[in-house]
Amino acid sequence: MNSDVRSHTLRDSHQDMETARQIPDTPQTRAPSYKLAFTDTEFLTREDLRPVRLQLELLKPEVMMAEYGIESTVVLFGGARIPEPAKKDTARTQTLRGLTKYYDEAREFARLVTARSVREGTQHTDVIVTGGGPGVMEAGNRGAQDAGGISIGLNIVLPHEQAPNEYVTPDLCFNFHYFAIRKMHFMMRASAIAVFPGGFGTLDEMFEALTLIQTGRMKRVPFLLFGGDFWRSIINWDALSEAGTISAQDLDLFRFVETAQEAIEVIDGWEHRGEKRENIPGR
Repeated sequence: MNSDVRSHTLRDSHQDMETARQIPDTPQTRAPSYKLAFTDTEFLTREDLRPVRLQLELLKPEVMMAEYGIESTVVLFGGARIPEPAKKDTARTQTLRGLTKYYDEAREFARLVTARSVREGTQHTDVIVTGGGPGVMEAGNRGAQDAGGISIGLNIVLPHEQAPNEYVTPDLCFNFHYFAIRKMHFMMRASAIAVFPGGFGTLDEMFEALTLIQTGRMKRVPFLLFGGDFWRSIINWDALSEAGTISAQDLDLFRFVETAQEAIEVIDGWEHRGEKRENIPGR
């Protein structure tokens, strides 16, 4: 029996939820044990229900993106503390003020990527996806909106809650509890990855993605590091190779770029461009 037949012959969960609201108020019906399990938040947030919550966080964005028709994404990682140039006086340090140019480059890169998809009538391919917050993330979603396209925001609950930026497509704005599941959604549909200057979070995301590619857990995709001077100043890439902790060939997994236009040219010239990708880590 297929799912369509079952949906017409069996009562669905919404019907039972409504019925449960109309029952008499008694000590028995007020007891936590009587609540329908899928409506009982106290039950769902128990420690021993963690495997269920992990599955839900994987499934909800997967189902909703599939229903929306998302086929592939272009990932933007970068610092939340980098404001747009017009607001550079709000930056905490002189260095951050100098990095505000990458807000504009992130915005322009996202605009170019999205404009091409819109022009080719494939709005659901190479969709910009960011962490949904401020700084470079905001720039990415904003650039997609500039081009008249859609974009995704993968937010996460932090001790000091950050609201989604206003440029994320509302129907594609998600919120996570588990960093690990959020990271999977970044990588699962990635056709290219662009990393802008950032802090611990950006470094974490960058190195995890590089490790997935290095170890063959993910197909190689165009991997762009915006701001060569920044990345060379904080990471001695050659020292890693010379020490033997990575191979010399691993330095070819990524390219340094400075501008949005240069990034597009690197993507178009990437040796693996055009391959069918199924970038699902651990599938």
